[in-house]
Amino acid sequence: MKEKLFVIGDLHGEYEMLKELLKKWDRNDQQLLFIGDLADRGPNSKSCIELVQYLVQNEGAICLTGNHEQIFLNFLRHPDSYFGNYLINGGGNTISSLLPDLKQSRATPEEIAALVKEHYPKLKNFIETLPLYYEWHDYIFVHAGVDLSLEDWKNTQASDFYWIREPFHHGSNKTGKTIVFGHTPTPILHQDSSNFNVWMSDNKIGIDGGAVYGGILHGLVFDESGLVAHYGIQKTDETLQTISFK
Repeated sequence: MKEKLFVIGDLHGEYEMLKELLKKWDRNDQQLLFIGDLADRGPNSKSCIELVQYLVQNEGAICLTGNHEQIFLNFLRHPDSYFGNYLINGGGNTISSLLPDLKQSRATPEEIAALVKEHYPKLKNFIETLPLYYEWHDYIFVHAGVDLSLEDWKNTQASDFYWIREPFHHGSNKTGKTIVFGHTPTPILHQDSSNFNVWMSDNKIGIDGGAVYGGILHGLVFDESGLVAHYGIQKTDETLQTISFK
């Protein structure tokens, strides 16, 4: 086990921001972890997924599943039923990224799903095997949260690990661990539309800085004792700016 952990927030296709943030990662000393939601909404979902897949398979990185990974799989398994939901959640940008030559308006949901499965079987298999959470020292890393009403948080329903919001945000954290999560953009947690910084309350740390909405892609470094470094990437007029918070 490495002495430190570098965790990255929701990507949503922001590949250039990801590449810039990874310059701050020390692969020799820091376990790399992605909180999920690699694709949808942003400009380059394919490159985000493929880079994270490479880092998991070749650099020992860990990637958790997010609700957008599950929406993607739902669409591939049941294209007719889930196509509308997938598009509402930004899936059209992912389809364009994966199938740039496809005329989406001329293809049926079944045809689109079949093409994705035909051209990207390894990518699909990778997404299907992503874990729900990761424990490290006194930390729980999870995409959306856990059911804090349970005696043992590990008994949380699978869908809550990547979908839960208010019951987790407002629930009392009695796990004895700090829970680091994404999923809900920090302006919602802060109740301040301009505040893209991480949210901290009751040993919970929300790190979805809304990168795809003009916010910040967060990268936090932890050791056994706590937070030791915090970086952010923000896009201003198509220029990437690196912020050091700590």
